[in-house]
Amino acid sequence: MIRICMVGTGYVGLVSGACMADFGHKVTCVDINPKRIESLLQGKIPFYEPGLDRLVLKGVEEKRLAFTTSLAAGMADADVVFIAVQTPMSDSGEADLQYVMKVGEEIGELLTDYKVIVTKSTVPVGTNRALRKVIQGKLKGDVQFDMASNPEFLREGTAVRDFLHPDRVVIGSANRGAAERVAELYATIDTPILITDPASAETIKYAANGFLAMKISFVNAVAAMCEAVGADVAAVVDGIGSDQRIGSQFLRPGPGWGGSCFPKDSRALVKIAEDHGYNFTMMRGVIDVNDEQLERMVSKIAAAAGLDIGAAAPLVAALIGQGALAVAAPPEMAARIAPACARLNAALLARGGAAA
Repeated sequence: MIRICMVGTGYVGLVSGACMADFGHKVTCVDINPKRIESLLQGKIPFYEPGLDRLVLKGVEEKRLAFTTSLAAGMADADVVFIAVQTPMSDSGEADLQYVMKVGEEIGELLTDYKVIVTKSTVPVGTNRALRKVIQGKLKGDVQFDMASNPEFLREGTAVRDFLHPDRVVIGSANRGAAERVAELYATIDTPILITDPASAETIKYAANGFLAMKISFVNAVAAMCEAVGADVAAVVDGIGSDQRIGSQFLRPGPGWGGSCFPKDSRALVKIAEDHGYNFTMMRGVIDVNDEQLERMVSKIAAAAGLDIGAAAPLVAALIGQGALAVAAPPEMAARIAPACARLNAALLARGGAAA
């Protein structure tokens, strides 16, 4: 049994903490939001994820999972401290590390004995090294610690299953002993464990999401070509996906990729490469194709509504039921798509349908 402090009770932190408690470890989850901690203490999960509520309740009842707003209390007896706070996309396209570094400063101020500090948040290459300097700068004595990176590969809707039955566990650390200590957390599950250096671990996370986004953009581009030349896109996709070297997962045409990870991580990957002198033209193309696909979806919906609004801004749109249009977009796109959405809504409402 390893004692764990999990900083952050968002999607990644809460799922990771609850699952590690289920592995048999003792986990204390820390969050600065008192209302969230109060809700969790009452058994209320702040978001829906199949199986998570049961796992949290089980951990609390078996006294392996606890919640607090005090980082000092969470770290007091911990062997390993995970940082699982948000890293939103900044205006420049890179990950915003202000929350990660703030936690690092607080850890440095509170550190009194040896611990392994692990980044679970998705962070750019070099963050592990930068975070070490931040923590060292706040130490109040000659306290030893090691750093590690342990990226998550969770999918919304299957996150609990993904954590309990992962395809692999990636751990990056400059200290082999620290990496093996983190690997012990996963000793109860049968999965490959890849131990590497921090930069490689950080890159694996971004590269994995970038590759998946690339597959989606590629098949959407192929679908557009099929439409232009009169080919059967379903047959073409089946023909491609049946090749074992390619596989059928993430190879279905659709409105494009979105969500909380792919847009942020794909742009961050381009920015990381740019900052280190490499122009990641292929990833830029993946993003461009996705934007084009979203615009293509808008044009098709506009045509169905009898509107000629031209090329609309990117958004994800889906028809729900007869005469009902639901439009969703990431917050950063909302202002750009609002006029087009308003015109679509007005047209549908005028025809007696419902729009949202």
